[in-house]
Amino acid sequence: MDDWNRSRRDKNGKFQNEIPVIVKLRVGDIVSMLREFLSAKTQRRPKQPLPIVPLQHGTLSDGKDKIFWFGHSASLLQIGGKTILLDPMLGKNPSPVPFSRNRRFSVKLPITIEELPPIDIVALSHDHYDHLESSSIRKLIPKVGTFLVPLGVGKQIRKRGASPDTVIELDWGEERIVQGIRFTCTPARHFSGRGLFDQDSTLWCSWVIKTEKRSLFYSGDGGYGPHFKRIGRQHGPFELSFMECGQYMERGRYDKRWSGVHMLPEETVQAHRDVRGGVLLPVHWGGFALALHDWNDPVRRLSAAAEEQSIPYHIPRIGEAVYLDQIPLSPQRDFWWQDMGRNTD
Repeated sequence: MDDWNRSRRDKNGKFQNEIPVIVKLRVGDIVSMLREFLSAKTQRRPKQPLPIVPLQHGTLSDGKDKIFWFGHSASLLQIGGKTILLDPMLGKNPSPVPFSRNRRFSVKLPITIEELPPIDIVALSHDHYDHLESSSIRKLIPKVGTFLVPLGVGKQIRKRGASPDTVIELDWGEERIVQGIRFTCTPARHFSGRGLFDQDSTLWCSWVIKTEKRSLFYSGDGGYGPHFKRIGRQHGPFELSFMECGQYMERGRYDKRWSGVHMLPEETVQAHRDVRGGVLLPVHWGGFALALHDWNDPVRRLSAAAEEQSIPYHIPRIGEAVYLDQIPLSPQRDFWWQDMGRNTD
């Protein structure tokens, strides 16, 4: 474990970023933000539901190393003969308010939780509702062997019925080998909290995932910072990185506050370079409207920046199998997100 990489807490027990961010919101701020969201003149949602590729059990059981993206940040990995879920928010609404209109862009998922095979490992990056959703966790618990979470998040999993011996909590710099796969909890620049009074009471993180054959990186949520270069020096190179790309603010009252906790697409490309990534696969987009930008602005800008810098990237359809043995992948030719149409939601 690298002590210099460990998370820090202040005298009140709150976790801190290596570089401070400003995210604390008063009730009046939240009301103003909601008003700004409702009045924004952007194409925050696609005109029609995003296309999905249904998962077939034959594909899931073919024994090959591959990944599937489910929209937003939820991803399913099959590597080293094990099945892993990253931030499996598989519900319809990323909000504690059940009647929220912020529904999933794809309407349904490529596979239901009930249809999923047994899940060896679930890795969570933090406790926000768009990553840790109660109904998804409750349904997954009977299928899951081990939950890997940053410090403090285990309470949320146990609260929903998981046995304590199935939940492992890690600090930045700590690692654990689970069923032959090495997971290292690495820094991120973000925040946590599921209500008005618990902000930063649990940790947030990124994950390094390694087998004898594979080396993958998942950024979790977070703003750009020097931690990416350190991760690259210590744990890279990676054949593929799942990098946050979406839910940023560039206009309005809150752009400066959000710039520290979410990356712009161009920063996503730079972070991928910093960690010494091979193929870049953007996540944290294509699921829900959580910011003011056009729904496909993240990948329009990411693809342009990646091509300008000759960075290999892949933007799969939701549910599409991406086989790791085919990396490096051929240049992106299916620009499916460009032909979805727009509205002014």
